[in-house]
Amino acid sequence: MNPVYFDHAATTPVDQEVLDAMMPYFSEHYGNANSAHQFGRDCKVAIEDSREQIAALIGAEPSEIIFTSGGTESDNAIIKGVFEALSRAGKTEIITSPIEHHAVMHPAEALKRQGATVTYLQPDSNGVISADQVQNAISDKTAVVSLMHVNNEIGSINPIGEIAAVCSEHKVPFHSDTVQSIGKIPVNVKDLGLSALSISAHKLYGPKGIGVLYVKNGTPWIPWLQGGSQERRRRGGTSNVPGVVGLAKAMELSMAHMDDMTRHFNVLRKAVMNGLNKKFGGRFVINGPENDGVPHILNIGFVTSGSDPLDGEMLLLNLDIEGICVSNGSACTSGAMEPSHVLKGIGQTDAIGNASIRVSFGKQNTVEEVNYFIEKLDGILERMMTTVS
Repeated sequence: MNPVYFDHAATTPVDQEVLDAMMPYFSEHYGNANSAHQFGRDCKVAIEDSREQIAALIGAEPSEIIFTSGGTESDNAIIKGVFEALSRAGKTEIITSPIEHHAVMHPAEALKRQGATVTYLQPDSNGVISADQVQNAISDKTAVVSLMHVNNEIGSINPIGEIAAVCSEHKVPFHSDTVQSIGKIPVNVKDLGLSALSISAHKLYGPKGIGVLYVKNGTPWIPWLQGGSQERRRRGGTSNVPGVVGLAKAMELSMAHMDDMTRHFNVLRKAVMNGLNKKFGGRFVINGPENDGVPHILNIGFVTSGSDPLDGEMLLLNLDIEGICVSNGSACTSGAMEPSHVLKGIGQTDAIGNASIRVSFGKQNTVEEVNYFIEKLDGILERMMTTVS
Protein backbone atom coordinates (compact mmCIF):
# COMPACT_ATOMS: atom_id res chain seq x y z
CA MET A 1 0.00 0.00 0.00
CA ASN A 2 1.09 3.57 -0.68
CA PRO A 3 2.07 5.66 2.36
CA VAL A 4 -0.94 6.39 4.57
CA TYR A 5 -1.18 10.01 5.70
CA PHE A 6 -3.24 10.35 8.89
CA ASP A 7 -1.85 13.74 9.99
CA HIS A 8 -4.22 16.24 8.37
CA ALA A 9 -4.55 18.25 11.59
CA ALA A 10 -0.88 19.15 11.08
CA THR A 11 -1.25 20.14 7.42
CA THR A 12 -3.07 19.17 4.26
CA PRO A 13 -2.05 18.86 0.60
CA VAL A 14 -3.02 21.78 -1.62
CA ASP A 15 -6.21 20.97 -3.52
CA GLN A 16 -5.79 20.96 -7.31
CA GLU A 17 -8.58 23.54 -7.74
CA VAL A 18 -6.82 25.75 -5.21
CA LEU A 19 -3.51 25.39 -7.03
CA ASP A 20 -5.18 26.19 -10.37
CA ALA A 21 -6.66 29.37 -8.91
CA MET A 22 -3.27 30.45 -7.55
CA MET A 23 -1.04 29.74 -10.55
CA PRO A 24 -1.76 32.89 -12.62
CA TYR A 25 -0.66 35.05 -9.68
CA PHE A 26 2.81 33.49 -9.68
CA SER A 27 3.50 34.35 -13.30
CA GLU A 28 0.93 36.23 -15.38
CA HIS A 29 -0.39 38.55 -12.62
CA TYR A 30 2.79 39.11 -10.62
CA GLY A 31 2.46 42.78 -9.68
CA ASN A 32 2.72 44.29 -6.22
CA ALA A 33 -0.86 44.92 -5.11
CA ASN A 34 0.14 48.31 -3.70
CA SER A 35 1.53 49.53 -7.04
CA ALA A 36 -0.60 52.06 -8.96
CA HIS A 37 -0.03 50.58 -12.44
CA GLN A 38 -2.19 47.96 -14.13
CA PHE A 39 -0.11 45.02 -12.86
CA GLY A 40 -0.66 46.22 -9.31
CA ARG A 41 -4.34 46.99 -9.89
CA ASP A 42 -5.01 43.47 -11.20
CA CYS A 43 -3.56 41.99 -8.01
CA LYS A 44 -5.38 44.49 -5.81
CA VAL A 45 -8.68 43.45 -7.39
CA ALA A 46 -7.87 39.77 -6.71
CA ILE A 47 -7.14 40.51 -3.05
CA GLU A 48 -10.29 42.56 -2.52
CA ASP A 49 -12.45 39.99 -4.31
CA SER A 50 -10.98 37.30 -2.04
CA ARG A 51 -11.56 39.47 1.02
CA GLU A 52 -15.24 39.87 0.11
CA GLN A 53 -15.58 36.14 -0.55
CA ILE A 54 -13.99 35.14 2.77
CA ALA A 55 -16.05 37.70 4.68
CA ALA A 56 -19.27 36.33 3.17
CA LEU A 57 -18.29 32.75 4.04
CA ILE A 58 -17.96 33.55 7.76
CA GLY A 59 -20.65 36.23 8.06
CA ALA A 60 -18.23 39.15 8.43
CA GLU A 61 -17.77 42.51 6.74
CA PRO A 62 -14.87 42.77 4.25
CA SER A 63 -13.39 45.59 6.36
CA GLU A 64 -13.06 43.11 9.24
CA ILE A 65 -10.81 40.69 7.32
CA ILE A 66 -7.03 41.09 7.72
CA PHE A 67 -4.65 38.82 5.82
CA THR A 68 -1.73 37.42 7.84
CA SER A 69 0.93 34.73 7.46
CA GLY A 70 -1.22 32.16 9.28
CA GLY A 71 -2.78 31.14 12.57
CA THR A 72 0.25 31.88 14.74
CA GLU A 73 0.55 35.46 13.56
CA SER A 74 -3.20 35.98 13.86
CA ASP A 75 -3.25 34.68 17.44
CA ASN A 76 -0.27 36.81 18.45
CA ALA A 77 -1.63 39.91 16.75
CA ILE A 78 -5.04 39.85 18.41
CA ILE A 79 -3.94 38.91 21.92
CA LYS A 80 -1.09 41.41 22.04
CA GLY A 81 -3.03 44.06 20.14
CA VAL A 82 -6.14 43.97 22.31
CA PHE A 83 -4.08 43.81 25.48
CA GLU A 84 -2.01 46.83 24.45
CA ALA A 85 -5.15 48.79 23.65
CA LEU A 86 -6.98 47.99 26.88
CA SER A 87 -4.13 47.75 29.39
CA ARG A 88 -3.88 51.53 29.18
CA ALA A 89 -7.32 51.62 30.76
CA GLY A 90 -6.29 49.27 33.58
CA LYS A 91 -7.52 46.05 31.97
CA THR A 92 -4.58 43.74 32.50
CA GLU A 93 -6.07 40.23 32.71
CA ILE A 94 -6.08 37.57 29.99
CA ILE A 95 -8.37 34.56 30.31
CA THR A 96 -7.48 31.40 28.39
CA SER A 97 -6.92 27.67 29.07
CA PRO A 98 -3.91 25.37 29.58
CA ILE A 99 -4.77 23.33 26.46
CA GLU A 100 -4.68 26.14 23.89
CA HIS A 101 -2.30 26.05 20.96
CA HIS A 102 1.10 27.48 21.89
CA ALA A 103 0.36 30.36 19.50
CA VAL A 104 -2.07 31.55 22.19
CA MET A 105 -0.31 30.34 25.35
CA HIS A 106 3.13 31.76 24.56
CA PRO A 107 1.92 35.31 23.78
CA ALA A 108 -0.10 35.21 27.00
CA GLU A 109 2.96 34.13 28.96
CA ALA A 110 5.06 36.84 27.27
CA LEU A 111 2.53 39.46 28.37
CA LYS A 112 2.55 37.95 31.85
CA ARG A 113 6.26 38.70 32.07
CA GLN A 114 5.37 42.29 31.23
CA GLY A 115 2.84 42.55 34.05
CA ALA A 116 -0.34 40.89 32.77
CA THR A 117 -2.38 38.51 34.88
CA VAL A 118 -3.14 35.27 33.02
CA THR A 119 -6.06 33.16 34.26
CA TYR A 120 -6.14 29.57 33.00
CA LEU A 121 -9.55 27.90 33.09
CA GLN A 122 -9.35 24.17 33.78
CA PRO A 123 -11.07 22.06 31.08
CA ASP A 124 -13.05 18.95 31.90
CA SER A 125 -11.73 15.50 31.00
CA ASN A 126 -13.01 15.98 27.44
CA GLY A 127 -11.14 19.25 27.02
CA VAL A 128 -14.18 21.55 27.22
CA ILE A 129 -14.44 24.93 28.96
CA SER A 130 -17.95 25.98 30.04
CA ALA A 131 -19.54 29.41 29.82
CA ASP A 132 -20.08 29.26 33.59
CA GLN A 133 -16.32 29.03 34.11
CA VAL A 134 -15.84 32.16 32.03
CA GLN A 135 -18.64 33.91 33.91
CA ASN A 136 -16.99 33.11 37.23
CA ALA A 137 -13.55 34.27 36.08
CA ILE A 138 -14.30 37.41 34.10
CA SER A 139 -13.97 40.80 35.80
CA ASP A 140 -13.67 44.50 35.13
CA LYS A 141 -9.91 43.89 34.78
CA THR A 142 -10.29 41.41 31.90
CA ALA A 143 -8.82 42.67 28.63
CA VAL A 144 -9.42 39.63 26.43
CA VAL A 145 -10.70 36.05 26.54
CA SER A 146 -9.11 33.59 24.08
CA LEU A 147 -10.42 30.02 23.82
CA MET A 148 -10.10 27.80 20.79
CA HIS A 149 -13.13 26.48 18.94
CA VAL A 150 -11.78 22.97 18.27
CA ASN A 151 -8.76 21.55 20.05
CA ASN A 152 -6.07 20.53 17.58
CA GLU A 153 -4.90 17.48 19.54
CA ILE A 154 -8.06 15.88 20.92
CA GLY A 155 -10.85 17.37 18.78
CA SER A 156 -12.99 18.75 21.61
CA ILE A 157 -15.46 21.53 20.75
CA ASN A 158 -15.93 24.50 23.06
CA PRO A 159 -19.40 26.13 23.39
CA ILE A 160 -18.16 29.28 21.68
CA GLY A 161 -21.58 30.91 21.29
CA GLU A 162 -22.37 30.56 25.00
CA ILE A 163 -18.95 31.87 26.01
CA ALA A 164 -19.28 34.79 23.59
CA ALA A 165 -22.59 35.76 25.21
CA VAL A 166 -20.87 35.99 28.60
CA CYS A 167 -18.07 38.11 27.16
CA SER A 168 -20.55 40.38 25.39
CA GLU A 169 -22.48 40.90 28.61
CA HIS A 170 -19.26 42.11 30.26
CA LYS A 171 -18.11 44.03 27.15
CA VAL A 172 -14.89 41.97 26.95
CA PRO A 173 -13.42 41.08 23.53
CA PHE A 174 -13.55 37.34 22.82
CA HIS A 175 -11.12 35.68 20.39
CA SER A 176 -11.24 32.10 19.19
CA ASP A 177 -8.60 30.17 17.26
CA THR A 178 -10.78 28.46 14.61
CA VAL A 179 -7.92 26.88 12.68
CA GLN A 180 -9.27 23.35 13.23
CA SER A 181 -12.97 24.21 12.91
CA ILE A 182 -13.14 26.22 9.67
CA GLY A 183 -14.46 23.90 6.95
CA LYS A 184 -15.17 21.13 9.48
CA ILE A 185 -18.09 22.59 11.47
CA PRO A 186 -20.18 25.77 10.93
CA VAL A 187 -18.34 29.01 11.73
CA ASN A 188 -20.27 32.26 11.42
CA VAL A 189 -19.00 35.22 13.41
CA LYS A 190 -22.45 36.75 13.82
CA ASP A 191 -24.05 33.51 14.99
CA LEU A 192 -21.17 32.81 17.37
CA GLY A 193 -20.84 36.40 18.58
CA LEU A 194 -17.07 36.54 18.19
CA SER A 195 -14.94 39.67 18.43
CA ALA A 196 -12.03 38.00 16.63
CA LEU A 197 -10.98 34.69 15.11
CA SER A 198 -7.92 33.12 13.46
CA ILE A 199 -7.78 31.04 10.27
CA SER A 200 -4.92 29.18 8.57
CA ALA A 201 -5.17 28.08 4.93
CA HIS A 202 -2.93 25.01 5.08
CA LYS A 203 -5.32 23.19 7.42
CA LEU A 204 -8.04 23.15 4.74
CA TYR A 205 -6.20 22.23 1.53
CA GLY A 206 -4.84 25.71 0.95
CA PRO A 207 -1.24 26.97 0.78
CA LYS A 208 1.09 27.43 3.74
CA GLY A 209 2.04 30.93 4.85
CA ILE A 210 -1.35 32.64 4.58
CA GLY A 211 -4.14 33.14 7.09
CA VAL A 212 -6.82 35.51 8.29
CA LEU A 213 -7.40 37.55 11.39
CA TYR A 214 -11.01 38.62 11.69
CA VAL A 215 -11.47 41.62 13.99
CA LYS A 216 -15.01 42.88 14.50
CA ASN A 217 -15.38 46.57 13.73
CA GLY A 218 -15.18 48.57 16.94
CA THR A 219 -13.02 46.04 18.82
CA PRO A 220 -10.22 47.89 20.66
CA TRP A 221 -7.03 46.71 19.00
CA ILE A 222 -3.62 48.09 18.12
CA PRO A 223 -1.97 46.51 15.05
CA TRP A 224 0.96 44.33 15.99
CA LEU A 225 3.07 44.24 12.81
CA GLN A 226 4.19 47.68 11.68
CA GLY A 227 5.29 48.50 8.16
CA GLY A 228 3.62 49.80 5.02
CA SER A 229 0.03 50.77 4.35
CA GLN A 230 -1.16 47.27 3.42
CA GLU A 231 -4.35 45.92 5.01
CA ARG A 232 -5.47 49.49 5.80
CA ARG A 233 -2.32 49.96 7.90
CA ARG A 234 -3.29 47.06 10.13
CA ARG A 235 -0.65 44.61 8.88
CA GLY A 236 2.39 45.81 6.97
CA GLY A 237 4.15 43.72 4.36
CA THR A 238 3.85 43.00 0.65
CA SER A 239 0.58 41.20 -0.03
CA ASN A 240 0.80 37.47 -0.68
CA VAL A 241 -1.53 37.54 -3.68
CA PRO A 242 -1.34 33.83 -4.68
CA GLY A 243 -1.80 32.86 -1.04
CA VAL A 244 -4.83 35.09 -0.56
CA VAL A 245 -6.47 33.75 -3.73
CA GLY A 246 -5.68 30.18 -2.65
CA LEU A 247 -7.08 30.72 0.83
CA ALA A 248 -10.35 32.06 -0.54
CA LYS A 249 -10.71 29.11 -2.90
CA ALA A 250 -9.82 26.60 -0.18
CA MET A 251 -12.43 28.06 2.17
CA GLU A 252 -15.05 28.06 -0.57
CA LEU A 253 -14.45 24.38 -1.37
CA SER A 254 -14.14 23.14 2.21
CA MET A 255 -17.33 24.88 3.34
CA ALA A 256 -19.27 23.75 0.27
CA HIS A 257 -18.37 20.10 0.92
CA MET A 258 -18.44 20.21 4.73
CA ASP A 259 -21.46 17.91 5.20
CA ASP A 260 -20.05 15.29 2.83
CA MET A 261 -16.71 15.40 4.61
CA THR A 262 -18.36 15.02 8.01
CA ARG A 263 -20.07 11.84 6.83
CA HIS A 264 -16.79 10.58 5.37
CA PHE A 265 -14.86 11.27 8.57
CA ASN A 266 -17.52 9.55 10.67
CA VAL A 267 -17.14 6.40 8.53
CA LEU A 268 -13.37 6.44 9.01
CA ARG A 269 -13.64 7.12 12.73
CA LYS A 270 -16.10 4.26 13.19
CA ALA A 271 -13.75 1.94 11.29
CA VAL A 272 -10.84 2.91 13.58
CA MET A 273 -12.93 2.41 16.73
CA ASN A 274 -14.21 -0.97 15.52
CA GLY A 275 -10.65 -2.06 14.74
CA LEU A 276 -9.31 -0.88 18.09
CA ASN A 277 -12.06 -2.60 20.05
CA LYS A 278 -11.57 -5.84 18.11
CA LYS A 279 -7.78 -5.94 18.36
CA PHE A 280 -6.96 -4.22 21.64
CA GLY A 281 -9.99 -4.44 23.92
CA GLY A 282 -9.22 -2.61 27.16
CA ARG A 283 -5.62 -1.83 26.20
CA PHE A 284 -6.39 1.64 24.83
CA VAL A 285 -8.15 4.83 25.85
CA ILE A 286 -9.52 7.73 23.84
CA ASN A 287 -8.04 11.01 25.04
CA GLY A 288 -10.74 13.65 24.97
CA PRO A 289 -14.25 13.15 23.59
CA GLU A 290 -15.09 9.80 22.05
CA ASN A 291 -18.35 10.94 20.44
CA ASP A 292 -18.90 14.67 20.94
CA GLY A 293 -15.83 16.11 19.24
CA VAL A 294 -15.03 16.71 15.59
CA PRO A 295 -14.87 13.41 13.68
CA HIS A 296 -11.57 14.03 11.88
CA ILE A 297 -9.36 13.99 15.01
CA LEU A 298 -8.88 10.93 17.21
CA ASN A 299 -6.31 10.81 20.03
CA ILE A 300 -5.50 7.28 21.20
CA GLY A 301 -3.50 6.27 24.26
CA PHE A 302 -2.20 2.74 24.81
CA VAL A 303 -2.02 0.93 28.14
CA THR A 304 0.77 -1.53 28.93
CA SER A 305 0.38 -4.52 31.20
CA GLY A 306 3.80 -4.05 32.82
CA SER A 307 5.20 -1.25 34.94
CA ASP A 308 7.17 0.37 32.12
CA PRO A 309 5.28 2.81 29.89
CA LEU A 310 5.12 2.39 26.14
CA ASP A 311 7.62 4.51 24.21
CA GLY A 312 5.40 6.76 22.09
CA GLU A 313 8.26 8.08 19.97
CA MET A 314 9.26 4.54 19.06
CA LEU A 315 5.62 3.78 18.22
CA LEU A 316 5.59 6.70 15.77
CA LEU A 317 8.85 5.56 14.19
CA ASN A 318 7.61 1.99 13.80
CA LEU A 319 4.41 3.18 12.16
CA ASP A 320 6.44 5.43 9.87
CA ILE A 321 8.56 2.45 8.81
CA GLU A 322 5.31 0.74 7.78
CA GLY A 323 4.35 3.82 5.75
CA ILE A 324 1.80 5.21 8.22
CA CYS A 325 2.08 8.88 9.17
CA VAL A 326 0.48 9.94 12.46
CA SER A 327 1.64 12.30 15.21
CA ASN A 328 1.83 12.48 18.98
CA GLY A 329 0.18 15.90 19.14
CA SER A 330 0.68 19.29 17.57
CA ALA A 331 3.24 19.46 14.76
CA CYS A 332 4.49 22.68 16.36
CA THR A 333 5.83 20.66 19.30
CA SER A 334 7.09 17.65 17.33
CA GLY A 335 10.27 16.27 18.82
CA ALA A 336 9.41 17.30 22.37
CA MET A 337 10.27 14.39 24.67
CA GLU A 338 7.56 15.08 27.21
CA PRO A 339 3.81 14.40 27.29
CA SER A 340 1.54 16.77 25.42
CA HIS A 341 0.46 19.84 27.42
CA VAL A 342 -3.07 19.18 26.16
CA LEU A 343 -3.17 15.66 27.61
CA LYS A 344 -1.68 16.94 30.85
CA GLY A 345 -4.29 19.68 30.85
CA ILE A 346 -7.19 17.23 30.75
CA GLY A 347 -5.68 15.18 33.60
CA GLN A 348 -4.14 12.32 31.65
CA THR A 349 -1.21 10.47 33.24
CA ASP A 350 2.32 10.87 31.88
CA ALA A 351 2.41 7.15 31.05
CA ILE A 352 -0.66 7.42 28.80
CA GLY A 353 0.43 10.81 27.50
CA ASN A 354 3.75 9.38 26.36
CA ALA A 355 2.00 6.42 24.72
CA SER A 356 -0.57 8.42 22.75
CA ILE A 357 -0.91 9.15 19.06
CA ARG A 358 -3.14 11.55 17.14
CA VAL A 359 -4.87 10.24 14.03
CA SER A 360 -6.38 12.98 11.86
CA PHE A 361 -8.23 12.22 8.64
CA GLY A 362 -8.43 13.92 5.27
CA LYS A 363 -10.75 13.68 2.33
CA GLN A 364 -8.53 11.21 0.42
CA ASN A 365 -8.32 8.67 3.25
CA THR A 366 -10.13 5.33 2.88
CA VAL A 367 -11.45 2.51 5.04
CA GLU A 368 -8.82 0.28 3.40
CA GLU A 369 -6.14 2.58 4.81
CA VAL A 370 -7.76 2.35 8.24
CA ASN A 371 -7.71 -1.46 8.06
CA TYR A 372 -4.04 -1.40 7.05
CA PHE A 373 -3.29 0.94 9.98
CA ILE A 374 -5.03 -1.37 12.47
CA GLU A 375 -3.25 -4.43 11.08
CA LYS A 376 0.20 -2.86 11.32
CA LEU A 377 -0.54 -1.25 14.67
CA ASP A 378 -1.49 -4.65 16.08
CA GLY A 379 1.86 -6.18 15.14
CA ILE A 380 3.88 -3.18 16.31
CA LEU A 381 2.16 -3.01 19.69
CA GLU A 382 2.52 -6.76 20.22
CA ARG A 383 6.27 -6.46 19.73
CA MET A 384 6.60 -3.32 21.81
CA MET A 385 4.42 -4.50 24.69
CA THR A 386 6.29 -7.80 24.83
CA THR A 387 9.49 -5.78 25.15
CA VAL A 388 8.28 -3.53 28.00
CA SER A 389 6.31 -6.15 29.99
